[in-house]
Amino acid sequence: MTVAANTVTSVRDAGHGAPGAFGDRGDDTVLELDGVTKTYPAVPPVVALSSVSFRVRRGELVAIVGPSGSGKSTLLHVMGTLERPTSGIVRIAGLDVAGLDDRALSVVRATRIGFVFQQFFLAEHQSALDNVADGLLYAGLPAPQRRPLAGRALDRVGLAHRASFRPTKLSGGERQRVAIARALVGQPAIVLADEPTGNLDSANGTAIFALLQELHAGGTTIVVITHDHQLAARLPRQIEMLDGRITTDNAASATGDPSSNHRARNSDIAAGRNAGRAG
Repeated sequence: MTVAANTVTSVRDAGHGAPGAFGDRGDDTVLELDGVTKTYPAVPPVVALSSVSFRVRRGELVAIVGPSGSGKSTLLHVMGTLERPTSGIVRIAGLDVAGLDDRALSVVRATRIGFVFQQFFLAEHQSALDNVADGLLYAGLPAPQRRPLAGRALDRVGLAHRASFRPTKLSGGERQRVAIARALVGQPAIVLADEPTGNLDSANGTAIFALLQELHAGGTTIVVITHDHQLAARLPRQIEMLDGRITTDNAASATGDPSSNHRARNSDIAAGRNAGRAG
């Protein structure tokens, strides 16, 4: 077994701890942040996130929305394990990632999180199929297994007929579909989409938005990070951020869970108190 495969196995096993651990509570939470703070050293220190807490359940389609400087990009990095929080807990599919080393975090990103970025980040010298297959490089799968899975992922986003094309021969909307297929190919617990329509014209943006809704209807858990309040308003749940804090979270109306509404109200109250102190 390869080093990558060994690490994959150990990370998966770590998600099934003793009874009573997060992953064994019987709920369907795939992402949880509890009291997460991110502070960057400076004089004075820059607080990018302050006491951020929320959960995303399996099958949800969530928008995290806020203006530039609100903390949503930092939140994306923390949710995606690209940065470690200064304090607080981040759990991905039941796994507390705080104690993982860099290799194990790489495996978490490869096996549990799918990323879609505004800039696509496709290798121009490779075909669409190979770009998608590269999404499995760190998952411990041998090359002969990666390409068939990549083909199925392209078919899922309606792009099987363009599998042999390089990104330079694809439209912006098609390139974003390739990026979405790459995010989906490893069957992650959650997909994080950072401004997925930001680099597209209105027609392609509408098509990508429709694709995300279709994937959600098929059971994919998706969090969209955006500054576009109009786009966010079209999603079932919106989490609004300002100055590193959650100001509103309509989780109750999105999930029908009264306890989530209670958490959202508490977040609003805390934000109001903090704002009052700052004023």
